[in-house]
Amino acid sequence: MVLAAVADPPVRRGSDYAQLSRRISQAGLLERRPGWYAVRVALTLGVFLAGWVAVLAVGDSWWQPLLAVGLAVATTQVAFLGHDAGHRQMFRRRGPSEAVGMIAGNLAVGLSYGWWVDKHNRHHANPNHEDEDPDVGAGALVWTYEQARGTRGFGRWLARRQAYLFFPMLLLEGLNLHVASVRAIVGRGPDGRFGTPMRHRGIEALLLGAHTAGYVAILLLAMSPGKALLFAAVHQGLWGLYMGCSFAPNHKGMPMPTAEDELDFLRKQVLTSRNVRGGWLVDVALGGLNYQIEHHLFPNMPRGNLRRAQPIVRAYCAERGIPYAETGLVDSYRQALAHLHEVGRPLRG
Repeated sequence: MVLAAVADPPVRRGSDYAQLSRRISQAGLLERRPGWYAVRVALTLGVFLAGWVAVLAVGDSWWQPLLAVGLAVATTQVAFLGHDAGHRQMFRRRGPSEAVGMIAGNLAVGLSYGWWVDKHNRHHANPNHEDEDPDVGAGALVWTYEQARGTRGFGRWLARRQAYLFFPMLLLEGLNLHVASVRAIVGRGPDGRFGTPMRHRGIEALLLGAHTAGYVAILLLAMSPGKALLFAAVHQGLWGLYMGCSFAPNHKGMPMPTAEDELDFLRKQVLTSRNVRGGWLVDVALGGLNYQIEHHLFPNMPRGNLRRAQPIVRAYCAERGIPYAETGLVDSYRQALAHLHEVGRPLRG
């Protein structure tokens, strides 16, 4: 098995999704936007690299934690570029998409592109499905009553309080992503085979190693070991928090289909996703993920077209009587936390 970009959805002639897809295609919203992405990539990487130049220039100073805050934002924006490359929003061809994805993910951020694409493919295929979507599988957090009842020991204690601990736990998400990336590249299963299929495992390992060596070298060249540890803690903690806050509003607290539910592609994607209202600032801050419904329906649509696709999709859902969830950013977090709190309720009895 080899990795591909996040798969395009199946289109059945005459289906509700096929009719919507024709409207979107006729509006030209599936066409690539090389100029838009050229500017986006140049600005994002420019700010990212400028941040690291500033770290070296400032040197052994207590101003470094403030730079770490700015770099956490820039790092997340670079990760959004890797996300877009994984969906082939930039290029139709796999080769250039993988090159950009590995440079943004493995080299710049320290996140395995191949591991993420495999995981994200499964999420897009069955969003919010307890048995199929890795993003809602049982782990540090639980998303269903069944998962909560299966917890023991510290996990059970955590599940009771997970709504209150959600944002503090996101401070560890950056570390979790790094560890998962390394495990995916070097880890093998009981049968001796690698657990995650990757087309370019050797290149990914090399780039991930270069990222780690470069990260450590820059910090130790610029500042004392103590300040370097503080910088890394602030940078990685806030990067994980920002990443989690960008993805949490999208599906958490939305319906979770089971094997008994028979939903077509259109309803599977729309009913499990939530959009976040806002202007251009929200668009930039969330990397276009605030248009989660449109993104899930058309994962290879360039990020810059999602805003234009939204009124078409919303109107079409109204025609078909399909609920279209949309709310503000703060309320999206409220709904997600309410779901986490409700799931842990039986354990607090």
